[in-house]
Amino acid sequence: MKKILLLIVAFALFSASASAQHADRSKFIRDSLDLYISKALTNWRVPGMAVCIVKDGKIVLMKGYGIKELGLMNKVDENTLFMIGSNTKAFTATALAMLEANKKLSLDEKVTKYIPEFKMQDKNLTDEVIVRDLLSHRLGFQTFQGDFTFYNTDLTRADVIQRLGKMKAVYPFRTRWGYTNSAFLTAGEIIPRVANGHSWEAYIKEAIFAPLGMGNSLALTKDLPKSINRTVPHTIVDGRLTPVPYGQLDDMAPAMSISSSVNDMSKWVMALLNNGKVGQRQVIPAAAIQATRQPQDIVGSVQHLNGETNFQLYGLGWFIQDYSNHRLIMHDGGVTGYLSTVTLVPQENLGIVILTNTDQNEIFEALRWDILDAYLKQSFRNYSETYLKKFRANAANAQAIDRKLKDSIALNPKPALPVNKYLGKYSNEFYGNMEITQGQNNNLEMRFEHHPKMYALMQPLGGNRFYVTFSEPILGKAVFPFTVQNGDVTSVRVKVDDFVEQAAYEFKKL
Repeated sequence: MKKILLLIVAFALFSASASAQHADRSKFIRDSLDLYISKALTNWRVPGMAVCIVKDGKIVLMKGYGIKELGLMNKVDENTLFMIGSNTKAFTATALAMLEANKKLSLDEKVTKYIPEFKMQDKNLTDEVIVRDLLSHRLGFQTFQGDFTFYNTDLTRADVIQRLGKMKAVYPFRTRWGYTNSAFLTAGEIIPRVANGHSWEAYIKEAIFAPLGMGNSLALTKDLPKSINRTVPHTIVDGRLTPVPYGQLDDMAPAMSISSSVNDMSKWVMALLNNGKVGQRQVIPAAAIQATRQPQDIVGSVQHLNGETNFQLYGLGWFIQDYSNHRLIMHDGGVTGYLSTVTLVPQENLGIVILTNTDQNEIFEALRWDILDAYLKQSFRNYSETYLKKFRANAANAQAIDRKLKDSIALNPKPALPVNKYLGKYSNEFYGNMEITQGQNNNLEMRFEHHPKMYALMQPLGGNRFYVTFSEPILGKAVFPFTVQNGDVTSVRVKVDDFVEQAAYEFKKL
């Protein structure tokens, strides 16, 4: 009798567990999501957020949360503009796939057919690169390679393409995936060559924004400050949330410049989930949508909190991965003061858009996974709390390192050489010129040729090392070491935050 009772109890517990695993989680979206987001905005120190969920061709949720700018009570609504960063790439890839569907180009044609001046540093590869290579990050470059030179600078798009030809590949061609923003810029600049002279931004507006009804979306960053219903970008500086200037990224527009709202993005997502149709109109050829979703390269593997480990692939402007027996088409975007994510689950006819106006958060990712779990009948894991613990630990570690460096500066250590030995002009073959001038006390200032509005404050740490703080917070803080030979400075190693570029630059003293 006792054994039978134990079996009954065990079966009841198993049934309850199974029921919990497969329960209708729609209540999370209907009843709990607002509270979840409200708490997350406070915990993550996110000024504003906009969220849209599309299911089966209908809007389940479209709402703004929080404020547009710290210190002002202007609330975010469904039409408020955010920069979407690299979610621009899906528009560029789709535009090129549309041109292919309309027989205007081939994604498998050589880039030099459309841009004769295109070059790779390895001249043997110049004629091997096809348009598809540009859109799938397989040129052999390291992730973000060259971006310090290109990001928020005074270079033109033609300058970026020319400099891409000077970048030294880290890996053999087509053997490794490496996220390359300048390649996407190059791909976007094919559009004017095949679309009757229409610029990338004009084509995006006419071929995608206008027919989808995305009337508030902007293709270029220069137009965002002129818009009335817009957010302001924010970041965290020395532990404080603060507004920052808009990034000026139009030299890299096809990779990262679009600004949009959840209302407009809902129309983009619904069209993509409906094979390019808006009502009965075929706005985007179905073949173009499918072309962007075909895996082109292996990114790596990703491990989820539910215990799954799956491959992550890259298509054309989209990451592709499996999760809970569903194929996800997704991309994140990050530029100065903004982070965003767009996720499609074609099997479920589900789309998720999350926009935030700070570049120091992971709630944009966490919320995506918790919404997906709700629809895919997974257990609630509270990704936000899990991510937040790690985020705070990393922030505390970075702050501790920074405090030690500042404590060293407070001791007023003298450089190993007279200050005037460090002054002068320096050059990097890829970037160009930089100059170091005298600041107050033993401090120095570094100014870069193609970043006219930016400078770096350099404070001595003793020896030939200086603690560097960039005037643009996104570039971070670092320690720059100088190389000295026979009592003379020969070079300095310059490193910006990994968010912009992972590799360092060696500037040689002229």
